[in-house]
Amino acid sequence: MILLDTCTLLWLVLDQSQLSAAATSCLRHHAGRLYVSPLTAFEIGQKAAAGKLDLALPPARWFARALELHGLRECAFTSTIALRASALPRLHTDPFDRILVATAQQDAFTLLTPDPKIRAYPDLLTLW
Repeated sequence: MILLDTCTLLWLVLDQSQLSAAATSCLRHHAGRLYVSPLTAFEIGQKAAAGKLDLALPPARWFARALELHGLRECAFTSTIALRASALPRLHTDPFDRILVATAQQDAFTLLTPDPKIRAYPDLLTLW
């Protein structure tokens, strides 16, 4: 199973030329087994509200449509994941990314991310 980080989701929907060849292949190969975190929806909403992200639709509609069009599923966000994220080594200070790392570790996802800080975490399967 594959978990998309926020920029991977944004690039999948808005600009697929930003995806690596390996990421594009992975997305095609794992169609129907691709997941996003509900925290990704929150991060996209925050970026849009701050004027850092221009979406053609309100964030809630954009996110729902992205999931529908690309056959994505939402994974769970639990207190176990939140606590696991807080206990991670401080390789990355972004709380959203730390939660994605903890989610991937907890649920045995491969995390699809271009972020080298995320890819540096031990006990984490990543692809880019």
